[in-house]
Amino acid sequence: MKLEGNTILITGGSMGIGLALAERFVKLGNTVIICGRREDRLREAKEKVPELNAFRCDVAKEDERKRLVGFVRENFPEINMLVNNAGIQLKVDLRKGSDELAGNDEIDINLKACVYMSVEFIPLLAGKDEAAIMNVSSGLGIIPRAIYPVYSATKAGVRSFTKTLRQQLKDTPIKVFDIIPPLVHDTELHYGKMMERTDNSVSTAELVDAVVDGLREDRYDIAVGPARNWLNAASNPQLDGMFENMNR
Repeated sequence: MKLEGNTILITGGSMGIGLALAERFVKLGNTVIICGRREDRLREAKEKVPELNAFRCDVAKEDERKRLVGFVRENFPEINMLVNNAGIQLKVDLRKGSDELAGNDEIDINLKACVYMSVEFIPLLAGKDEAAIMNVSSGLGIIPRAIYPVYSATKAGVRSFTKTLRQQLKDTPIKVFDIIPPLVHDTELHYGKMMERTDNSVSTAELVDAVVDGLREDRYDIAVGPARNWLNAASNPQLDGMFENMNR
């Protein structure tokens, strides 16, 4: 995948992984649009990286997704890369009943938005000579963590959706990548609470380096740091063969 001269939309691009990717893509000579839910965060992102184009949007909401698609179609019709990065992670105690899920929008943000954004942008990307959809899943989509049951399930869903999307688009110019991070310790998945560094975590800088290398080499499953071991452990050539047979 070429990494210069692209026009790239990154959801959840005002902070964390999204902003780190946006900053690197700008440095590589790309036009980058970021979207996010908070005007103040978007403003801070533009102060840090003035070349960014910012658009306020909550991708969990259908009307706002459609508004974003219209904005990009009108102002950046040359778009050829979409990065579905927006996500949140919440601790959920399922023993406390359905009240524990009240206001929990992990499914809408982490999974539903990824699916609908991909589908909305396929027509715009399909006409380009080279294009890509990058979905940010998680190592917890491979090995779920019980304190994050909804998050883990949504990221497993993102991984499954990405694989089938790649299969459906195999005869188009659109390449489909799965970015599989472990814990990224300098991000704020927990609504403003910075993640803590652990032996199984990486920094955004390490993550972005790995993503850039993976894109250049057309590695469609880009597992980073400890997530590489988890992906290798979960890999099963027999199941891969069954997938190919089922989808001929």
